[in-house]
Amino acid sequence: MALGVSAVPFTYVVHVLGIVAIILVLVWNIHFRGGLAWNSSNKALIFNIHPVLIIIGLIVSGGEAIISYKALNLKKEVKKLIHLSLHAIALILGILGIYTAFKYHNESGIANLYSLHSWLGIGVIVLYGIQWIYGFLIFFFPGGTPEIRRYSVPWHVLFGLFVYVLAVGTATLGFLEKLTFLENSGLAKYGSEALLVNFTAVITVLFGAFVVLSAISDAPPAAADDYEAI
Repeated sequence: MALGVSAVPFTYVVHVLGIVAIILVLVWNIHFRGGLAWNSSNKALIFNIHPVLIIIGLIVSGGEAIISYKALNLKKEVKKLIHLSLHAIALILGILGIYTAFKYHNESGIANLYSLHSWLGIGVIVLYGIQWIYGFLIFFFPGGTPEIRRYSVPWHVLFGLFVYVLAVGTATLGFLEKLTFLENSGLAKYGSEALLVNFTAVITVLFGAFVVLSAISDAPPAAADDYEAI
């Protein structure tokens, strides 16, 4: 499936929105939430690592990995390596981000896996891992036969977009959940922090939308390859 329009302008928007999303989530957790810490008597600082790693990893790095075939005018094998590497970074940071949420809960005496956000989060990271392993084995090493690769490409793309959209939705649900907890604890509903969190969630959704638009748009002619039919 293709939109019949060039992916280039969409990829530029993705880069800008990705930078904005990272800045906003850092401002929220460092300026408003007090900073980041792997170990601290203030357990909230441990949790703060969770949204930062999820946004930088699964959302931004994952999104950049998806559009790498359309955004980079490089040889196919180079783009494939960049695509694989960015997804690996996204997966590793995503796993660490989820681990920090468990670490925070365990050290604070809070139950794990009781919310829809947490259920979807586990599902996303499992599906993301399966997608990465399959892509590595079929398209990179040891590599499937030409027939298997040709058959797998559309399904690999479709499943990858599904998992990514699910990741964006889960992240947005996480912003809502955390903001609801904060507001129930006394945070001003129309205060600067609440507005920042909502705005960060909106930027995350827009980032995901432009990633999808980039993925289903036409690649630049010089970058045409097996993914040009996305």
